[in-house]
Amino acid sequence: MKRPTLYCAITGHGFGHAVRTACIARRVQELCPDVLVIMATRSPRWLLECYLEKPFIHRPVAFDVGVVQADSLQMDENATRQALENIYRRENTLVATESNYLRNNRVDLVLADIPALAVAIAHRADLPCWMSSNFGWNFIYRDWGDEFGEVIEKIERDYRQCDLLFQLPLAEPMEIFPRKIATGLLGGDPRYSEQILKEKFAIKTTKDKTILLTFGGLGLEAIPYQVLTKFPDYQFITFDAQAPRLDNLIIIKDKTYRPVDLMPLCGRIFSKPGFGTFAEALKWEVPIISLTRDGFAEAQVLLAGLQNYGEHQIVPHQQFFAGKWDFLLENPKKPRLTQKLDKHGDRQIAEKIVAQIS
Repeated sequence: MKRPTLYCAITGHGFGHAVRTACIARRVQELCPDVLVIMATRSPRWLLECYLEKPFIHRPVAFDVGVVQADSLQMDENATRQALENIYRRENTLVATESNYLRNNRVDLVLADIPALAVAIAHRADLPCWMSSNFGWNFIYRDWGDEFGEVIEKIERDYRQCDLLFQLPLAEPMEIFPRKIATGLLGGDPRYSEQILKEKFAIKTTKDKTILLTFGGLGLEAIPYQVLTKFPDYQFITFDAQAPRLDNLIIIKDKTYRPVDLMPLCGRIFSKPGFGTFAEALKWEVPIISLTRDGFAEAQVLLAGLQNYGEHQIVPHQQFFAGKWDFLLENPKKPRLTQKLDKHGDRQIAEKIVAQIS
């Protein structure tokens, strides 16, 4: 008897797209224990295993590039365009090869976040392509000048053919997609209690003086860590293995821990604009300190959403790198809206997927 098979095509950009798709896939595995999940992404397997507890196939392929970056803030537009043009030069081969893979593995549904070519690949194999995201790459590249026009046309050609979009919170309008369903937040669940974490990492500070520094899978160059010494009664936590040893900085190198696992400990999360971190912090109602980010259209959408729905502080990135961190001594601002975002997007999407593939 054939197993229901879900193929997840994940954009080649940072870790956030892989994490939020893995959260959906995990719920699918819970609701449909015999499902075969294929994760098509160049994100590392260890990252996927942090969110997917049951077996899956990791297929390290890429159908887009997202943005070529030196770190989580510095973007290289020329390198991005060249990488995209290289992918589209190989478009026919990519589509043919991967659609054959879908047929040979008897895939039932493609879920994409949010490489446009996934639509063409799915349709070549006579399969539906559903997508989940809070933005499309056409939205990002549109601000980058006329030289991206040809690539945007190709991306929009495929987005228009998408069979269904799960539109996540904190989203741009995504008007190019013909059929949309609005969903709740995605994100992982903390695996440890506050007490267990305090004992494990020997944390003595109160929650309001415990701050998690997390700047995405690419990190940031030149974080001014020495500023932390000006706040000796605060406890900072980072996953940056290159961070210096400071009395009030815990460096977590164990890859079994994820940022969401540390959230029960923390009075604030200090981050750059990123859907994954924002969504998990909003889900668990942890205030966010966020840097600004120039030249990336999603950042403005995320910061507006953060100000609407979460306790927040917005810090210009120039102030951050200059080491002027007095904002740590201020209280976060309250959200502009009283309504809360739905917190069960992963289950909502998973239920529809299971109904489709079962």
